[in-house]
Amino acid sequence: MPEQEKLIFHTISLDDRNWINDKLKEDHLEVCEYTFANNFVWSKVYNVQVGSAYGCGVIRYRGQENYQYSFPFGNGDKRAMIEHLRKICAVHGHKLDFYPLTEKCRRKLMDWFPGMFEICSNRDKFDYVYTVEKLSTLKGKKLHGKRNHIARFMDDGDWHYEPLTEKNIDECRQMAKDWTSLRTEKWNEEMALEISVLEVACSNFNALGLRGGVLYKGDKIVAFTIGEQLNTDTFVVHFEKAFPDLQGAYPMINQQFVLHEAQSYQYVNREEDTGDLGLRKAKLSYYPDFLVKKYTAVESGVVFADERQKEYLIELWNQCFGDDRQYIELYLENRFETENMFVIYEDNRPVSMASLLPVQITINGNKENARYVYAVATLPAYRNKGYASKLIRHAAERVKEPLILQPADRDLQEYYEKHGFVDAFGESPCWIYAGKCTETASVPSIGENDLRAAETVSEQDELDELGNWSVADASEKEYKLVRDKAFEKEGYVEWDEQAIAYAIKENLFCGGRTLLLTNMTNDKEAQRAVLMYRVEKDSLHIVETTLNDKELHEILPELLLHTGTTWAFERNMGGMILLPEHISDWDYKEGYLGLTLG
Repeated sequence: MPEQEKLIFHTISLDDRNWINDKLKEDHLEVCEYTFANNFVWSKVYNVQVGSAYGCGVIRYRGQENYQYSFPFGNGDKRAMIEHLRKICAVHGHKLDFYPLTEKCRRKLMDWFPGMFEICSNRDKFDYVYTVEKLSTLKGKKLHGKRNHIARFMDDGDWHYEPLTEKNIDECRQMAKDWTSLRTEKWNEEMALEISVLEVACSNFNALGLRGGVLYKGDKIVAFTIGEQLNTDTFVVHFEKAFPDLQGAYPMINQQFVLHEAQSYQYVNREEDTGDLGLRKAKLSYYPDFLVKKYTAVESGVVFADERQKEYLIELWNQCFGDDRQYIELYLENRFETENMFVIYEDNRPVSMASLLPVQITINGNKENARYVYAVATLPAYRNKGYASKLIRHAAERVKEPLILQPADRDLQEYYEKHGFVDAFGESPCWIYAGKCTETASVPSIGENDLRAAETVSEQDELDELGNWSVADASEKEYKLVRDKAFEKEGYVEWDEQAIAYAIKENLFCGGRTLLLTNMTNDKEAQRAVLMYRVEKDSLHIVETTLNDKELHEILPELLLHTGTTWAFERNMGGMILLPEHISDWDYKEGYLGLTLG
């Protein structure tokens, strides 16, 4: 590591333009925040400061709690700069917090500092990027509506486009004020900030090297846009204003600006949607060629898993649960996402893990996002250090959503009770069919008449009928529709189609089948049900079904014969839940968990 250098931050000023732009050019960054002008115009809002050391530049902003830093930019020693920033933050008792990181920066950070930064993305902050050709020509069926709006704008021919200059910039200021007067019902603090920032951009337009375009209807400005070069192949649009009641004004200024100011570039970056659903709809309506994913990275002892270290995860899983490689790979290929698995590192490798699978649960009549906690494990050599507890606490603090799990035994149940989990969803009595009685025999044992009926059914590879039910393999979409209709109630844990697809694959891998049953005995409407089962030696495990006990009992003799099993059982163990602070008035003993995806 090079000798310690002096890193002094100062408020960004026009004097910083040249050196910052030179350093930014060395990295060819593709996210909208990495321009000098963008940081300068927002400097008062976010107390933007800049500094340089180790041949790199870095920008820091006032975050929600402490300072947030850009990733170091330039051809210098970025790793040394990060080490320096870590020491600065440590002196003040803060965690180093980076934003925004590109995918390339994310990987560098994980390589240089494995297990030390929790790195996550936020869809609201992804940049929308389009080809210049698409925005210029608006070709294709999908953009037919945009062309129609532009045609309506051009109907009377009384319009023209001009570059934004000192000559018309004051008119643009006035147009922005008029625009705000039309937004009083939707006005918010973010809009007020944007107008103040727009004034900074107009006041320093030439000094910042900005470019703009102005759209006139008659002699009146009805729209304008301001942007700049982001990198050698991308132009970025920072501001766009148009009168909303004038048909075609927005698509017209969008197209005209690109036609006149961005033809020497391949792409146009139109920034993020900030989570505004109206803005998201507008940006998606142009069908972006791609979204630029942006990450936040914060120092942490619990981090998200690195997708490049699956071998370590397979080893960890195998040692803790004993599953073979094929089964583990099935899960990782279908359900693993870096931001769904928390891990703790030691000796530069993950030694403890916990997956948090997205799910929804109905609480007080509302569908709430929640997480199913799955595959919590620590390598034997690293146990008794509180790692599993640390993962659970971090998950609860981080996601701020209900956490749901199904402990494998009583000892684990007591362990999770210590962490605030409570019994939920209700445990259904286990029953055994054609075997020894259990505590509750809600389905009667198989009798001689049933056996004789079963013996008349010829065993075959294909199962087309079961009693009055026609049989087909269920797709994830069909399974979800039937499952949701049957179980929807207060406390119902609802999986999405991706999760159901994995459940079907996992069940097939484990020797099972997932059936869609259709009963046509009712002339008015076909009755549909689903049945997921798997064969375990000589037993038939009913994983989940929407059939009632009577309906299931009627088809079990045939199903036992078809599967070559001698007895069947079903077991719903219920589960446990940890509620976040903002949900406290819920009867957590209600509901249905059922399917737990492995």
